[in-house]
Amino acid sequence: MRHLVLLVLALMLSGCGYNQIQQKDEAVNAGWSEVLNQYKRRADLVPNLVSTVKGYAAHEQQVLTAVTEARAKVGEINVDAGDPASLEQFQQAQGELSSALSRLMVVVENYPNLKADRGFLDLQTQLEGTENRIAVARGRYIQLVQDYNIYVRSFPQNLIAKMFGYGPRPNFSVENERAIQEAPAVDFGGPDPAATAPQPQPAG
Repeated sequence: MRHLVLLVLALMLSGCGYNQIQQKDEAVNAGWSEVLNQYKRRADLVPNLVSTVKGYAAHEQQVLTAVTEARAKVGEINVDAGDPASLEQFQQAQGELSSALSRLMVVVENYPNLKADRGFLDLQTQLEGTENRIAVARGRYIQLVQDYNIYVRSFPQNLIAKMFGYGPRPNFSVENERAIQEAPAVDFGGPDPAATAPQPQPAG
């Protein structure tokens, strides 16, 4: 009799979405791990990037310090993706690092020798690739969380979700998602076409 009750309960849970909740929850966790991996990859590039830039532009101390401090702040955060306040703090810190890197890249434009440095070019390529991977990982995570949230809020899965302690998860904000799409400008591949285009001559 006991086995029959357990079998019926298992069938009920499966029919009400328990297994799907588990699958979607695991997918969200995996997506979040990838987001963290890509952000860590970016943070790991910062010390070498700062060191390389300092070799050519040591007097740009304010910008270099801002990048270093922003990177340190990111490293101090022990983020809990299930806590809205913790996720917001994480977003803000990552946004500050993105802004600091953008300002650093503006400074780099003033140093042609730095832009031609082989070590810097390698770091530039790695940073650009990492920014793209961050955007992809974040976009996928946003979709996974949206899918999970819709599912656990829908009837009858919401009853099972509440029974086993699965609630909606916080997600990246729209404002922050728009900002992350504007990755630091790291492309120094050639001159600006607009700068080299023939200029119209005044009528004589």
